[in-house]
Amino acid sequence: MNSPSLGCRAPMAFAFALATPLLASAQTQAPAGTLNEVRVTAEGDRVGLQGKRTQVTTDSTGLPAGVTVITPEELGTLNVGRDISNIFRRVPGVVANNIDQGDTGNGFRMRGFATQGTHGADTAVYVDGVPQNMPSSQAGAGHGPAFLEWLTPDMIGRIDVIKGPVSALYGDQNRAGAVGITTQTVPASSSVGISLESYGGRRGSLVLSNRFNDVQSLFIADAYRTDSYRRDGRIERDNLFWKLSTQLGDGLYSLRVNHYRSESRAPGYLLLPDLQRGTVDPRSTQFNLPGFGSGERTALVFNRAPASGEAGWYATAYGETFERVRGTSTSSVLQTVGEDDRHFYGGRLAQNFVFGDAASLFVGGELRRDKGDALRRVWRNGVPTASYINNQELDLLTYGLFAQGQYKLAQNFKLLGGVRRDWLDYDIGNRKLPAASTDYTSAVTTPKIGAVWSVTPKLDIFANIAEGFRSPAAEQISGSGATGPLGARGGAVFDVAPSKVKSHDLGFTVSPTASWSASGVVYHTLNQDEIVAQADGSFKSVGETTRKGFELESRLRIDSAWSVYGSYGRVLEARVNNPLPNTGERLSVPRHQVKLGAEYRQRLGEGRLTVNADAYLTSGNPYYEGTPQTQLRTMPTYTRYDLKATYDWQQFQFSVFAIFQPRRFASDIAYGTAAGLLVSPQPRTQVGASMRYFF
Repeated sequence: MNSPSLGCRAPMAFAFALATPLLASAQTQAPAGTLNEVRVTAEGDRVGLQGKRTQVTTDSTGLPAGVTVITPEELGTLNVGRDISNIFRRVPGVVANNIDQGDTGNGFRMRGFATQGTHGADTAVYVDGVPQNMPSSQAGAGHGPAFLEWLTPDMIGRIDVIKGPVSALYGDQNRAGAVGITTQTVPASSSVGISLESYGGRRGSLVLSNRFNDVQSLFIADAYRTDSYRRDGRIERDNLFWKLSTQLGDGLYSLRVNHYRSESRAPGYLLLPDLQRGTVDPRSTQFNLPGFGSGERTALVFNRAPASGEAGWYATAYGETFERVRGTSTSSVLQTVGEDDRHFYGGRLAQNFVFGDAASLFVGGELRRDKGDALRRVWRNGVPTASYINNQELDLLTYGLFAQGQYKLAQNFKLLGGVRRDWLDYDIGNRKLPAASTDYTSAVTTPKIGAVWSVTPKLDIFANIAEGFRSPAAEQISGSGATGPLGARGGAVFDVAPSKVKSHDLGFTVSPTASWSASGVVYHTLNQDEIVAQADGSFKSVGETTRKGFELESRLRIDSAWSVYGSYGRVLEARVNNPLPNTGERLSVPRHQVKLGAEYRQRLGEGRLTVNADAYLTSGNPYYEGTPQTQLRTMPTYTRYDLKATYDWQQFQFSVFAIFQPRRFASDIAYGTAAGLLVSPQPRTQVGASMRYFF
């Protein structure tokens, strides 16, 4: 069966409303043909935050929270491949997933959230100040997934991963934390590259960096094709990106447009007991009926920030079209097919008041409108039927005000406080059950407070208490009942409040020497009202859920060539406080996570050799099976080893890589079901090579 193609059926829409970019400076690199000074990527900017946390700054590294900064240099040492989620592989406490099911949203999660889901929900994700979480997605990924497949490593200038809902600059989905991504402005130079990978992977990329008078132009084209270890898996993906940047007076302005399209086939999941008995081929397709998907996305984004310093006003405005189809197989003849046809408009406007080096106040407002259709229906033998799971016409308006202040009580002690007030104004048209069509209004306030104390120039201690929230999904408000035709009788409307969390953090960063740093944090998060999906498509509140844990990380530069890192994340508790009858209390998140790595970087002949080795392990992930699902089991331990060697010589860059996943049938993405554990088998070995020419 051929997967349906999504054409761009609606014209590009523009909206210039209130906006602000999440701050990050453009990365300046050495020109092509020269060797950069040796920089230890494994240490980078990720833990050495001493001296920054107590500064008055809007930079995320000044927050009283666990923060990881990922730079373009580090991205160049990672095996990214088909899943952009691999950019989070080294971040302590973050679970990154290889989904291998087409473009289904991005597999990263942290702090015990997004249980069994793998699509970035419960983490607020912004790119250039534009929210990426998709409300009420019906293309197989639930409420709040982040679809980042339109990004490639060449486009990224900086990534901030903020643990916990501590920043007031992020709104909906900011429960586990937030991710702020800033796109590249001034890369080293233009380049062209090609790469080949196992199982039919091939990529071609073009980067054109030019300056026209006072305007910097960055154009990126990327085409990626890959098959799969599984027989019915493939992805075809094309990305275009063009960004213009200039300085006018005291402001830095940029305008970017990006376009993404993809087609995919998905092999689905297989039961672990069948794989272990040898009755199922690990390369086979679930139900012998592959899933499918397609997507198209176009965005126009405008940004403004101060040209020097952090004081001044910030703005972002955006318009975007988003179309996606995803079909998942439920039997040898039936599929559930979800579709999103959405249009987003909105932005932010904010002012940063800076009072010397003693205090600052960042205040602003934001608005987002989401208008379009979201539906799921049943297909039989590759043909759509008249039976729908849901079908909704959405007009979702969210807007809010935020403020975040900092004050240095002393040279080594800083207080931070913030608050958000967000309003939800929804108009939901339920085509399946018209009686459930409704208007919905609600509001939520989420305060934050924290402190940073530099005990010594080498030791910082930080703490915070913060609240975050997640909006209710449209289907949680306007129920669609059992599967059936459009225009049926009945229907119910539910007055569901936004789900809030309260998070407590206590942590430290320390640098005993110039070459050794360490950090740690302990957290406790109480989700005040967890809403979960039921088998019949309805949603129920299961009351409070609790997550407790800690994360430790250490980095050591051994000498000018060698550096190493290691981190350990432990989820001490992730449970439903008052589980529903015939359900388990333990949430499906890994209890243990270990990440280790080493880097060797040295001049070799006329060039420079960089070798990276990384190890990744997750274990102790509980799930339930049986009818009712109360039989507690533990998913197999998952391990992955990455090797990558890069040689830079004159205007050329050559890379080879290998990925080893030695545990048979272990998978970093799995789902507990009544029949047992569903996994997506991965190959034990993958290899690849790439070449890039800079000009």
